Amino acid sequence: MKTNKPAPNKTEESRVPSPEITPVPEPGRRNAWLNWFLSGTVRQATQMRKHVRRILNAQRDLLSPQAIQNVEIAMVEIQRAVETAAPKKALVEQMTNLEKVANKWLKPYPNAGMRENVEVLLVAIAVAMGIRTFFIQPFKIPTGSMQPTLFGVTSVPDYSHPFSQSSDANSQMNFTVPNPVGRFFEFWYHGISYTHVVAKSDGAFRGADEPTKLLLFNLKQRFQVGEDWYTVWFPPDGLLKRAGVGEYSRAFHKGEDIIKIKVKSGDHLFVDRMTYNFRRPTRGEIIVFKTQGIQMLPQDQFYIKRMVAMGGEKVRIGNDRHLAINGQRLDANTPHFENVYSFDPNKPPRESSYSGHLNAVVAGQIGLSGLAPNFPNETTEVSIAPNHYIVMGDNTVNSFDSRAWGDFPRDNVIGKSFFVYWPISERFGWGQR
Repeated sequence: MKTNKPAPNKTEESRVPSPEITPVPEPGRRNAWLNWFLSGTVRQATQMRKHVRRILNAQRDLLSPQAIQNVEIAMVEIQRAVETAAPKKALVEQMTNLEKVANKWLKPYPNAGMRENVEVLLVAIAVAMGIRTFFIQPFKIPTGSMQPTLFGVTSVPDYSHPFSQSSDANSQMNFTVPNPVGRFFEFWYHGISYTHVVAKSDGAFRGADEPTKLLLFNLKQRFQVGEDWYTVWFPPDGLLKRAGVGEYSRAFHKGEDIIKIKVKSGDHLFVDRMTYNFRRPTRGEIIVFKTQGIQMLPQDQFYIKRMVAMGGEKVRIGNDRHLAINGQRLDANTPHFENVYSFDPNKPPRESSYSGHLNAVVAGQIGLSGLAPNFPNETTEVSIAPNHYIVMGDNTVNSFDSRAWGDFPRDNVIGKSFFVYWPISERFGWGQR
């Protein structure tokens, strides 16, 4: 007697059980870990499986169940081969099989090479931004306020500087512009650039465009003399003022030098952004801080100065050019002030030289009125608000610092001077005190 068997369910017949990984004894797993360290093929197979799994997960909603299942089976097989420490030949066969299955069932990405390059670029940018935010940040010294410890942009001649007018400008112009090869090496090694523009015809200076910028750099600047326009590529900051064109302009004759200037780039350094996450700045350290919220300063820049006093302290600047903190006079034996107070007290303060700190009385004696309005004389004592700092530049006769605009919150500090990486000079490397 025949028994009528129910018709098979096609759905059940076509369903393939989900792949399962057969448990591997613990010793085999330990061997697999050892093989991963010792075998490049094992590492390659592991990375290949991770790569295919990442693509599969990204395309799971787009693929058919059959495609998903076939790829998962191939991944299980290569995983089993790795975990059981299969011979190299068997492992290579599983890698070849996984590649074939992936190529057959996964959807190819358009412009795969470009996508990969973009991914690498984005990862590199993310890493660089992380390093910049939490570890070190490149910084360019913008001015000469920290000279001679750290140099800003300097030039010969420099008509933008009040002291330049007391010097012989003609003697400053006696330099030779090197050939292109010499200029290339001088710039990349020592940060020295030359700009030489000769008048095409007679005429007077008639105006200039603002420099065209590319990221943080000046790309070009145009100016007009007479009917002619001139373009300077990669001009330094304040080129026309430094060269005496514009504010100190005059008529030029054909063949005459309009601009002949030698510019040395300011020091480029790395700022240590990590140390102050673990401790506060100590007196005398060179710090970089945001200008945001500080009156009299632009609100979107970073400044670098020497921190000289902190919240709760009282500060005075004596006529002997020494600071007194809570009545205690600082001198060359004070840590971080060895160079600042190394000056000869019998010589007057000088530009870009260690000359101590000037109050308004001493500044007035050398014709610098308005330099230190917060410290009009040696008896004035300034109290610093809690959790605030005051800072001063080492170039005490030419520094716009807390002597004029007071203290600022310690939260503005982003880091400390760490390493001068360019240009190559006596200040290159660590050790700026």
